[in-house]
Amino acid sequence: MARSADFFSFLGLPRKLNLDMADLEQRYRALSRQFHPDYFYNAPAAERRASLEQSSYLNDAYRALKHPVSRIEYLLQIEGVAPKSAADSAKQVPPALLEEVFALNEELDEVRELRAGGAPAEEWKTRLERARTPIDAKRAKHESQLQELSARWDAAVDGGAPAEERRRILESLRDRFLERNYITNLLSGIERELGTDT
Repeated sequence: MARSADFFSFLGLPRKLNLDMADLEQRYRALSRQFHPDYFYNAPAAERRASLEQSSYLNDAYRALKHPVSRIEYLLQIEGVAPKSAADSAKQVPPALLEEVFALNEELDEVRELRAGGAPAEEWKTRLERARTPIDAKRAKHESQLQELSARWDAAVDGGAPAEERRRILESLRDRFLERNYITNLLSGIERELGTDT
């Protein structure tokens, strides 16, 4: 097996986003046994090294494909539509979402000031919960959109859709994925504030 193969083909899987997890697990275990360094203990150095490399690559592939979010991220990378840098990511996030990020960060700063000023926990926690509600709703909407786009991608792969159609799906996936990252970071900021109470 060529280490240069992408993770999907390395595991003998189609480049799809909704994978049979039992099948993935079974393939991973079978290849783990095949490449495990213990089986190459007495082999020549080159074979031992190859076994370690294959085993390491297999673990990377399994980690990337095991979870839906990392699977999407990996697919975007190998299909060439992932942003090249953080600056590229910021350019692709809708201005309305960036405005919400800015507003929420201002709210978090005000909550920190309230806490530092000795305000009662109920006061600042209520503000945080109020700020979290629309972000939670937005996250749920994005998760639903990612699932829908994943299903569309798989149908395009199965149906041999033209490259242009597949590219449009990937670009939509990328946009939702980038927005999801912003939303996740916003919620993490709120959780940090809620988790640092006295």
